[in-house]
Amino acid sequence: SMHRRLNRMLNSSHDHKLFALMDVKGFDPKEVTVTVKDGKVKVLAEHEEEHTTARGKEYNYRNITKEISLPPGVSEDEVTYSL
Repeated sequence: SMHRRLNRMLNSSHDHKLFALMDVKGFDPKEVTVTVKDGKVKVLAEHEEEHTTARGKEYNYRNITKEISLPPGVSEDEVTYSL
């Protein structure tokens, strides 16, 4: 089974960083898309496999989507992300 985790930790020090962690294990970095729009961070991970078997082609598709609302006062251009 795939673990879907989103941990939000609000740092109470003066720099006020919001840190969100998302588990995208089993996905290739090029299969993960992050968009920042309308005050939200959207993460989409999609994986598709094609297998040829005696019965024909079989497809395996899975995806994860997460949406995180930015706190008030946080500018979209301040968002950074890494894999």
